[in-house]
Amino acid sequence: MSFNRRENGARAPIKTFIVSLLALAIHAQFNPAFAAETNKATEQDMVVDATTASDGNEQQDYSVKTTRAGTKMLMTPRDVPQSLSVVSKQRMQDQNLQSVSEVLDNTTGIASESYDSERSAYYSRGFQITSFTYDDIPTTAGDAWNFGDAAEDTAIYDRIEVVRGATGLMTGAGSPAASVNMVRKHADSKDFTGNVSASYGSWNKQRYVMDVSGPLSESGNVRGRVIAGYQDQDSWLDRYHKTKKFLYGVIDADLTDSTTVSLGYDYQQTNTGNPTWGGLPTWYSNGTRTHYSRNTSDAADWTRYNVTSRKVFANVTHNFDNGWTFRVNGTHGEETFNDKLLYLEDAPDEQTGEGTLGIGSKDRGKRKLDSIDTYASGPFELFGRQHEMVAGVSYSRQHNATYSSDGAYDEGQMGSFHDSWDGDVAEPEWGDWYQNADDVVRQKAVYSAARFSLADPLSLIVGARYTQWSTMGSSGNEKKNNVTPYGGLVYDINDTWSAYASYTSIFQPQTYRTKSGAYLAPVTGKSYETGLKSAWDDGRLTATIAVFRIEQENAAESDGDNYVNNSSEQAYVATKGATSKGAEFELNGAVTDNLQMTFGATRFVATDSTGRYNSQMPQTQLKLFTRYRLPMLQQLTVGGGVNWQNRTFQDATAPDGETKRLYQSSYPLANLFARYQVTKQLAVQANVNNLFDRTYYTWLSDSVVYGAPRNYEVNVSYNF
Repeated sequence: MSFNRRENGARAPIKTFIVSLLALAIHAQFNPAFAAETNKATEQDMVVDATTASDGNEQQDYSVKTTRAGTKMLMTPRDVPQSLSVVSKQRMQDQNLQSVSEVLDNTTGIASESYDSERSAYYSRGFQITSFTYDDIPTTAGDAWNFGDAAEDTAIYDRIEVVRGATGLMTGAGSPAASVNMVRKHADSKDFTGNVSASYGSWNKQRYVMDVSGPLSESGNVRGRVIAGYQDQDSWLDRYHKTKKFLYGVIDADLTDSTTVSLGYDYQQTNTGNPTWGGLPTWYSNGTRTHYSRNTSDAADWTRYNVTSRKVFANVTHNFDNGWTFRVNGTHGEETFNDKLLYLEDAPDEQTGEGTLGIGSKDRGKRKLDSIDTYASGPFELFGRQHEMVAGVSYSRQHNATYSSDGAYDEGQMGSFHDSWDGDVAEPEWGDWYQNADDVVRQKAVYSAARFSLADPLSLIVGARYTQWSTMGSSGNEKKNNVTPYGGLVYDINDTWSAYASYTSIFQPQTYRTKSGAYLAPVTGKSYETGLKSAWDDGRLTATIAVFRIEQENAAESDGDNYVNNSSEQAYVATKGATSKGAEFELNGAVTDNLQMTFGATRFVATDSTGRYNSQMPQTQLKLFTRYRLPMLQQLTVGGGVNWQNRTFQDATAPDGETKRLYQSSYPLANLFARYQVTKQLAVQANVNNLFDRTYYTWLSDSVVYGAPRNYEVNVSYNF
């Protein structure tokens, strides 16, 4: 019995490509008879089917055959006892998803909110996502400061994996919401190949990307890849302008037939002129609701926001003849930001537009991450049956330092704030720089999990992670140790369907702070999930039906318009008895050779001791995207979809001091795309988002932030 299941499909894939693991050496003594079979599957660490039209136009499936998400053991998605969504590079290309935030907005079970033009937060099952990993290396990210995590460009990623529910086994201090893993592209071609593209879209958006790879040695055992891009755009917001540039390079070398080394560098920078901090006023001073046009911006003409990210990473992998793999994965990352912002508070007069007060903030920060993770995985035999195991150790050190300088305006100095406000206001008198935080967060962990074949149709996954977590610095010193258990059971009903159940505990120390500057206590709790999974046609089409329940204490919830020590860092409060329960469904992959589809549906109810928890998050979502290649004209591919969410609400304080409930009605966002393969190398693609130009909010509280109006983008790409 092999854990790397390959269902018998009606047709064999016409073409496959392999993204190899990278590793370093270990020795293990196991039965070579079954190890040789397992090693064949191990070499297929990530296989993606592709179909080729009569014109030579290759298009890949939305589904993937195998993944290490959740446990680091190589399994089919059907064998992972948790809800898993994988957004492939083909899906990102079709839907024109150019940033991690755009991918998350279109992933099953994920919802978002944007506090202003630069900061966003993402939620799953009612809880905020804070676990972002790069090739399985964890980085704790939040929305207090924008280090650009969600804005990173997807051009450098092969796929993005989202495991919903608690993932403490692999991410340590794991979020009970979900974990987002970004898998980088590698130099996997022994032939010189590449792609260049240029696009133009709404609000003068220009984008240029080059992706070139090929051999660096005559035999092709050393290969290189370079991806570079530049983007320049305005916005539907008045006076807003942003530029983005990125450079990614990686070298992959096969030292032997069994050992591969990879070394890479990732640089990304965004510079934003006239960004907003917070949103537009929700009320006039007389208590009536405001109705600004969507292009209205509260940014002054001197405001800016700049983010720079640099990462160096290295991987070494060795595959043993007995089926075992040993991998070392390390990274060093530095992210910096600096900004100069204006915040408007108080409600303006409905007739004159006067009465708002301005608060200025200059901020700068740096986040440094050094992390290393090493693990071994492979088969072993016990009681005459074949099983699989993974064991590893990890260490990370993250240094966060932020500083601010405040500025204030006198009453009446802001003038009239109506739609005609043009941001022409002088900078405030700036105060001295002060330190917000200077903290070092360390995490040391050992983890292990095993997948036992109890019977031909039944497998049991059990594991645990021991974590030592500590923080030291200006915000106080704290240490926490915790054991995070994990258990999962998968039963193969037949060749197509499996039933599963899983459990894990929750332990998540937090870097969120109260308005006085103190860190919130760690999140603790439990996560349960059960469901059905299926795979058709050798895994080209998959489906998941999941039912879940999450219980936790001390979950962070934004503290309205309160900020830490009156800085621009969002303040939080800890909730008690937060519980989320619900169901999810996803269908993903090739319905036919010509039709690809992703359809996701989510419904949950989240409450705490005070009532509905994170009520601004939709509890019901539907997300659909399709791609169809016309059989009679295979050069033409068309598609589109719709995202729908139900009504949400949030309580906010009105000008008279009373608490009022603000509702965002349910709304759909439709999109379309078409691609025409002019020649085998040249293609033209067009995308339209928010097709019906729906007006909606991405934040609705004491201030309001509008979502993007209808927009389009046309792309021309050339393969060689």
